[in-house]
Amino acid sequence: MKYILKRLGFYLVAFFGAVSLNFFLPRMMPGNPVQMYISTLYQSGGKIDASTIAAIEKLFGYNQKEPLLLSFFHYIISIFKGDWGVSFTYYPQTVLDSVQRGLRWTVFLMGTAMILGFIINTLLGILAAWRRGRRMDTTLTVGGQILANIPSVVVAIVLSFALGFTGIFPRSYAVTPLFTPQNSFEYIKDVAYHAFLPVLSILITGLGGIMGMRANMINQLGEDYIVMGIAKGVPDRKIMFGYGAKNALLPVVTSLAMQIGFLLGGSLIIEQVFNYPGLGKVMVNAINRRDYPLMQGILLMTTVLMLTANFLADISITFLDPRIRRQGAGKN
Repeated sequence: MKYILKRLGFYLVAFFGAVSLNFFLPRMMPGNPVQMYISTLYQSGGKIDASTIAAIEKLFGYNQKEPLLLSFFHYIISIFKGDWGVSFTYYPQTVLDSVQRGLRWTVFLMGTAMILGFIINTLLGILAAWRRGRRMDTTLTVGGQILANIPSVVVAIVLSFALGFTGIFPRSYAVTPLFTPQNSFEYIKDVAYHAFLPVLSILITGLGGIMGMRANMINQLGEDYIVMGIAKGVPDRKIMFGYGAKNALLPVVTSLAMQIGFLLGGSLIIEQVFNYPGLGKVMVNAINRRDYPLMQGILLMTTVLMLTANFLADISITFLDPRIRRQGAGKN
């Protein structure tokens, strides 16, 4: 319990640091979101005067006369109140609504790719380690290493041209426009059809995880309990999955949480290639419009996702590894 509380304190400090950067960095960027919004109104023939500018600043919570530290204090309070402001880009939607709209698709892509990638890398890593030195081991490790070093955007573009332009799979959107399914199965099928290429792009660039599982498995296969099991005639399947793989998964669970940040970044880029309506598309629109509230909301949400994933991984490790539980109990 003490270990979990210690890790929770660490993540709370990390969260505060991330929130601080989240507030100050967008304000260091050139450009003024209020002035950009006003210029858009002016170009469309709107009447602009001092009272209009003041009303717009109040509407979006952007007060240039307020001290920066005081604005930061108000920003912290508004975060926990659930008031993340109004988006310049998607007005009159709130920032929270705009973020949630893109978040569901990004989480769907990232979650699907992460689960499938974990299963594929784990199974292939186990097989490569069990047959180390053979043709399967060489093919899997070399192939996985080559694919893992190809940028995700390159893989996405290649798949888009090879399978998208040929009409085999769609190259845009999360669902077919104006699609009215007769039942939920048709909707799920259409969503999976549109997500195939983005998910495949993430999976291909994540095949380097085979190497990590392979190395962990080889270390376990050299342990005395494995040698004893082989000597006693324990079936290979039980040794491979019941003994070796179970302990080899501990470092993989930790690295999986650490990779969520890279996975999320790659997902945002891939969303641009396939015009997928996730956080990546929302983020690009927010940057182009200097939409500070929306940029802050997206960065805040991604920070919460990554910190939560790492905290859950720490909790999982305490259950998977009894040594950590004993160390925590000993310190008490």
